[in-house]
Amino acid sequence: QLQLVESGGGLVQAGGSLRLSCAASATLDYYAIGWFRQAPGKEREGVSCISRRYLSTQYTDSVKGRFTISRDNAKNTVYLQMNSLKPEDTAVYFCAAGWSPSPDICTLLAKGGYQHWGQGTQVTVSS
Repeated sequence: QLQLVESGGGLVQAGGSLRLSCAASATLDYYAIGWFRQAPGKEREGVSCISRRYLSTQYTDSVKGRFTISRDNAKNTVYLQMNSLKPEDTAVYFCAAGWSPSPDICTLLAKGGYQHWGQGTQVTVSS
């Protein structure tokens, strides 16, 4: 089974930046990749995703213009660059991989479409 490990989380002040990494144990060539987050007492929500091959992306409205998702298939790694962080971004961030026959589609709405999940990395933004 594909293993995913997130890293790069930490404690930052509002307005700061973090770069999260998601390292996979095998190739991600056939997977769409999503970043999700879960704050205490809240449901897990989709943050961003990126398709295979054509690198189509989606972002939830609250992070548009601040976060950027990217992938490096040669390194079996996906990234989430987070700039201008806000206290509302505080959460555990998870990466997930979902097998996809489409080279240009990913989704943030159907968490069930992602079969492999990492254990998460904590992001805390202070004010």
